[in-house]
Amino acid sequence: MYHKILVALDNSPTSDALFAQALELAQATQGQLLLVHSLSNQEESSPLPMSGKLDSIYWAPGTELDLEAWRQDWVRYAAEGLDRLRHQAAKANTVGISAEVRQLIGDPAATICKAAQAWGADLILIGTRGRTGLAEWVLGSVSNDVMHRAPCSVLVVKSPVTAVPPAPAMASAV
Repeated sequence: MYHKILVALDNSPTSDALFAQALELAQATQGQLLLVHSLSNQEESSPLPMSGKLDSIYWAPGTELDLEAWRQDWVRYAAEGLDRLRHQAAKANTVGISAEVRQLIGDPAATICKAAQAWGADLILIGTRGRTGLAEWVLGSVSNDVMHRAPCSVLVVKSPVTAVPPAPAMASAV
């Protein structure tokens, strides 16, 4: 069974649901958790210049990159991620589940798989944003990359799908 469960988390609201499922699984298997957050440009809250926000936040045409603003945003981004991990680890410890935290820098799939290998994980639990088609091809899929690179089993948890309201009925001409 799975006794060493690595949980790949980010700063999205769906990570809370993923953590809750990881905690439930760890309780059922008397497992331990390694909560991992990868600081990268693939996360929407990332201030990294390659995240596509360079032109709208730190850069104005005809000016220099504001490195001090970027540094402050980076420090805030890293601190928020680490605080979130520590809070979740404390929740796990409260219910008797051993939990460690690691915040890593780099490509999420690579850092997750490297951490799983180093820690000796039996299972990687990771969420998915549900990207398909062109969006997945252009933006990539961390969960897909992890499935192909992982040194252990991978459980991909789909995020809850929000209900799409039905289209309004068309009025018929009589």
